[in-house]
Amino acid sequence: MTNENMLKIGMAQISPVWLDKEKTIDKIKSYIFDAGAKKCDLIVFGEGLLPGYPFWLSLTNGSEFNSKVQKELHAHYIRNSIQIEAGELNEICTLAKKNSIAIYLGIIERAKNRGGHSLYCSLVYINSNGEIKSVHRKLQPTYEERLTWAIGDGNGLQVHNLKNFCVGGLNCWENWMPLSRTALYGLGENLHIAVWPGSDYNTNDITKFIAKESRSFVVSVSSLMSVKDFPTDTPHLKKILKKAPKVLANGGSCIAGPDGEWIVAPIIEKEDLIISTIDFNRVLEERQNFDPVGHYSRPDVTKLTINRERQSVIKVIGDSENDL
Repeated sequence: MTNENMLKIGMAQISPVWLDKEKTIDKIKSYIFDAGAKKCDLIVFGEGLLPGYPFWLSLTNGSEFNSKVQKELHAHYIRNSIQIEAGELNEICTLAKKNSIAIYLGIIERAKNRGGHSLYCSLVYINSNGEIKSVHRKLQPTYEERLTWAIGDGNGLQVHNLKNFCVGGLNCWENWMPLSRTALYGLGENLHIAVWPGSDYNTNDITKFIAKESRSFVVSVSSLMSVKDFPTDTPHLKKILKKAPKVLANGGSCIAGPDGEWIVAPIIEKEDLIISTIDFNRVLEERQNFDPVGHYSRPDVTKLTINRERQSVIKVIGDSENDL
């Protein structure tokens, strides 16, 4: 009999086949197969892994207005980004169902309901039945990311039941946004997923901090990236590599327990499926003395409102195709 208190988590600390969505999907699928064979309940991939993080922006003067280089790289990024409505995650969903495994996957989304030409850094949750249950578009891209990613909305601020756990997730520096974290806490989150493009300087402090603040498990999963991971057919590759360090993202995937202590300390410069099993009872133990949205909260004094409406510039009323 399965112990519903125990959850086996696989952290896929991997590099993309950068800006090549077909080959990156194949790599993602291989790690889902591996996690399924090892009986993981959940596998997590890093921020924007499919098809990759926009590293070129800080290496090629990404803010230069009307630049042919920037336009061509952006067009390449769009072509390799994911439109969920077109079924581009269907194979991954099928694998989730076949392996009875839930998935958190960072993608660059070519959002159909925003016209299909702008990009969003999205965190997709797929349940063990292969169903996409939430797509969280990053609320606020960070610094140079704003040159290529649009701002998201609250539609994806969702939590999901997984065994006895309640799991939610945020992208990268969203994890520093107190109200975004609080929204997930208030929805019942006790397993927080934080995804990152890579580097332990991001995950080392905040993972333990969020765990201590929320008295929840926190799983931080980062990608990897080095100069060898840039495909030779990347537009303007020589210009990108001219200023690129040998290692652009060194990983740093880790897990902290509800007491804020390491279960898996940050692991760097290793491409691997990192596996750990967590026990839900630890959440209940740590909530005894602190619960940020329960007995240690004052909703009569401070309260948060969440707007989950999916934002779009149009609202279609009626079906013009059927008009006489």
